[in-house]
Amino acid sequence: MFGRWFKGTSTVRPGSLSPGLAVYAVGDIHGRLDLLDDLLRRIGEDEARHPDDADRSLIFLGDYIDRGPASRGVVDRLLERPLEGFTTVHLMGNHEEALLSFMDRVSDGLDWLTFGGLETLMSYGVPLRTIPANGQQVIELRQALAEAVPQRHLDFFRSCAFRYNVGDYVFVHAGVRPGIPLERQTPADMMWIRDDFLRSRVPLADRVIVHGHTIVDLPEDRTHRINIDTGAFVSGRLTCLVLRGEERRFLSTLDG
Repeated sequence: MFGRWFKGTSTVRPGSLSPGLAVYAVGDIHGRLDLLDDLLRRIGEDEARHPDDADRSLIFLGDYIDRGPASRGVVDRLLERPLEGFTTVHLMGNHEEALLSFMDRVSDGLDWLTFGGLETLMSYGVPLRTIPANGQQVIELRQALAEAVPQRHLDFFRSCAFRYNVGDYVFVHAGVRPGIPLERQTPADMMWIRDDFLRSRVPLADRVIVHGHTIVDLPEDRTHRINIDTGAFVSGRLTCLVLRGEERRFLSTLDG
């Protein structure tokens, strides 16, 4: 389940930002409000050490909900715009997409409940003694969740972007389809892709893909892609990628 960290083997290291730009990208939070607050504090301390930044972006890569105990609290915190002076970007993760699919009657939600939805129900105060066994129980659960989730939370989920570009970097939740131009990438791939993307040595020529979705022990910098999903909900390590110029480094909740 967890990958090993190693540096990319290419002798060419792509990826740069214009002078004066700083980007902080946060991996999959999964209901860990405690870790989010810790990491935001660390980001605030880090940006204070760089007063010459002309423009700062704070990018969240999706999967704010499920698995951890405080999905509702995480969304509330993100809605507060917790760090001043940043352009804030929220990307859509597959877990947000799964919740919306259930709410919009696209799915019966049974798969979602097995990979994290139960914890989200509890976070919003929706009691569930057992997985729905028939269509009527699915309808009743959907109605209970609709009554429990604030409209501003649903609006937040629906407003999330599928990708964000800055400098030579492309930020997505899961990855991209190798060999497909950026403008033709599908939302489904950007939220859900895994093996085809991870196996590719150069997913997009001349671009660095920053993603989460696939858990690794420590953040992976494989030159043309950077994975910052360090399994926060189980590991206690929530990771942030920091970019300035050609510099790439990481902040983590488990840093000393």
